[in-house]
Amino acid sequence: MTTPYTITRVGDAYHVSTEHVNWVLVEDGHDLTMIDGGYPANVTDVERSVREIGHQMGDVRAMLLTHAHVDHLGGLARLAATYDVDVWTGPVEVAHAHREYLQQLGPLQLPLLLWRHGAIAWLADIMRLGGTDREGVPQARAYPTAGLDLPGAPVPVPTPGHTDGHTAYHLPASGVLVSGDALITGHAVSRVNGPQLIPRGFSHDRRVTVDSLEEIAEVDAGTLFPGHGPPWSGSMREAAELARATANLARP
Repeated sequence: MTTPYTITRVGDAYHVSTEHVNWVLVEDGHDLTMIDGGYPANVTDVERSVREIGHQMGDVRAMLLTHAHVDHLGGLARLAATYDVDVWTGPVEVAHAHREYLQQLGPLQLPLLLWRHGAIAWLADIMRLGGTDREGVPQARAYPTAGLDLPGAPVPVPTPGHTDGHTAYHLPASGVLVSGDALITGHAVSRVNGPQLIPRGFSHDRRVTVDSLEEIAEVDAGTLFPGHGPPWSGSMREAAELARATANLARP
């Protein structure tokens, strides 16, 4: 099974956008850093995107995880096991990635979203993509406090709220912020276009998610690579302000 995607390049960073989730590839010569990996069924799509930008999976030096929800961790978990690649995430998120607990909308809560625009089609799609999978990444570790010596020189930006240990990643050389789900630009169950918070039911702590917008606003980047929706150009301060302004429209 393959999923259509669009690849957008900014500097040495590639945003791979599917209808329901995105991942990012960061290039440095022959080496790559992968950020997130889509749903479990996106494994072949991730591999294909790596080849499409002129690389092989053997070029991936490490995988970074913004947070341990199945739509970001699922494909990465299987790829990390297949290719024996290190996985790094925020120190608070490690236990979540190990599945010692789960901060994620579960099957019993999913029907609560069915009133939303596009929710039934979205639910059918994510079931096909492996949205109920509960596999973790046992090899996930906390990124070093001294920083990440990886292709693209990613800089962790702690952005809790969506999950307790959510981390965005700044790519200074490319002028890109990879925001995961701390800030998105579109979602199948949202009527909002452009920078926004993910619909309320998907986040563990909405208040903390809003507070983390200030961390995003401080990042010196001109392009947003979100976990859902297309890339967006502009200052991160503007992106954060737009998300605050649309937060009430994106309820609950």
